Amino acid sequence: MPHTPKFPTSADPAKTCIGIIGGLGALAGADVHGKMLRSIATGGHADDYAVLYEQHPFQGGDRLEGGTPELAGRKLYIYDMLQRYEQAGAHCAMLPCFISHTFLHQLRNELRLPIISLMDALLAALRQSAPGARTVGVLTSDYVLGQRLFERHLEPAGYQVRYPSARRQRDCVMEAVYGHGGLKAHDQSPAAVALLLEACHDLMAQGADLIVPGTTEIAMISSLLNMAGIPAMDSNQAYVDHALSIREQMPPQSFKIGIIGGVGPAATVDFMDKIIVNTNAGRDQEHVKLIVEHNPQIPDRTANLIGDGEDPTLAIYAACKRLEAHHADLIAIPCNTAHAYLQRISAQVAIPIVNMLHETVRHIERHHAGHSRVGLLATSGTIQSRVYHDAAAGAPFDLLVPDQAHQELVMRAIYGERGIKAGYLEGECRDDLMLALTHLVQAGASVVILGCTELPLLLRENEAFPLGELSIVLLDPTAILARRCVELARGGA
Repeated sequence: MPHTPKFPTSADPAKTCIGIIGGLGALAGADVHGKMLRSIATGGHADDYAVLYEQHPFQGGDRLEGGTPELAGRKLYIYDMLQRYEQAGAHCAMLPCFISHTFLHQLRNELRLPIISLMDALLAALRQSAPGARTVGVLTSDYVLGQRLFERHLEPAGYQVRYPSARRQRDCVMEAVYGHGGLKAHDQSPAAVALLLEACHDLMAQGADLIVPGTTEIAMISSLLNMAGIPAMDSNQAYVDHALSIREQMPPQSFKIGIIGGVGPAATVDFMDKIIVNTNAGRDQEHVKLIVEHNPQIPDRTANLIGDGEDPTLAIYAACKRLEAHHADLIAIPCNTAHAYLQRISAQVAIPIVNMLHETVRHIERHHAGHSRVGLLATSGTIQSRVYHDAAAGAPFDLLVPDQAHQELVMRAIYGERGIKAGYLEGECRDDLMLALTHLVQAGASVVILGCTELPLLLRENEAFPLGELSIVLLDPTAILARRCVELARGGA
């Protein structure tokens, strides 16, 4: 696609901005655009809608050798155009091309901008304007026919789909649209209209109650078919009417979890694994989308909170904004200590940051009621910032932390030369952590929070962790956060 200036963004946020993808049939795209403008003007909606429309030639064009279009160039062209519309402030987009609707699900999976379904528009028009129709005759390309696009959308709604005979499909429909004198090149070619009338009579003889144009070019001459006595729908107008009727009902888009990673690196991978493990999926495509801003250069949180280390606020905020710019629906930070900075930045981030500490406290209240003392194993920065104490304010349990000597063991287990951040998962680091854990249990803790995202790499979450003659609850906040993020993603929150 050639370089062109960016669209100006809409100055009036009260207007719904609709982008129409042109270029997938120059005449047909212009027809949809013109009908949209007329419908807005005649319906008194000029103050409600803004319309973006642009078209460019794309690699591959319609090349319909053997009835199969070259799809790769078409897909890339549409993707680029939709991104342009999104950057220009469009709220939704129209894709006036039946061939492109055979891969609509692929576009919706990759793009944030809602795409209004042309097939949903046809269903709505059938129900409203032809409630008695049950057999639908379709005039479409060989490719769309072969993809069973109309059967997949109309038959579940109770309609029977009919096509012209093989000869008339080849000699009438395909020739009328793609032939030398066809509708792709001439908007009202008499020869093309005559061919389509022959195909329509074939469909009527098969019992069709209504003729539905399955190419936007045929929809352009539906009025000429009507004048010849054929009950043909104008699918382009139906698409426009549908787009203007669903202002508040845009199609839902796939959910994306944003992750601030690198804090620390191994804990980030562990958190991603927990999201996957906690997702009930039977195939790859049923898992949740993730986007990770992996930045190990974010300054150390503990060094800042308990010493003179560099302030990580800006780096965490910048990571949040990058995730926001890439259309994450929520942000998860698999770092307990980083939550000490959330109050400074959350009001400036447009998407929610799921607070791992609040979710952990809520989990204890819901699933471990009756435990009056909860231990916390965490970095000194987390403990001194009192973010867990703030999260647990008003909770029906007391929060216990190690004494100074045992807290030093926890820090050595995390930051020591043979600690977790240095890549060790056995030996001295585990021994140090077990000593600190035993200390908290001896102080009366029956539930212990593994409040640093590296600690679950040593001790896994366990509802009945054996410690001598006792059995305690070990909680992993990253696992709790992962389950909550999956829950929110599944609910589309």
